[in-house]
Amino acid sequence: MPKKKEPGFEERLAQVENLISALESGKLPLAEALSRYEEGIRALDAMDKELEEATQRLTILRRQADGTEAEEPLETDE
Repeated sequence: MPKKKEPGFEERLAQVENLISALESGKLPLAEALSRYEEGIRALDAMDKELEEATQRLTILRRQADGTEAEEPLETDE
């Protein structure tokens, strides 16, 4: 049986936006609102992890004095 493909960042973002809209409507029963809130937190955690991994992979190419390019890790404010 093939593995279920994990949703990408954009799909998770759309999912979170839909969850927020549903929660803001105020029309959900409490149990369902809590379930959707938890679902949103899991999606946000996964998005945060994906962004962290992408940041680690980023490099900046800088031209050296001799005309060659060197890769340097992306500096973050953290």
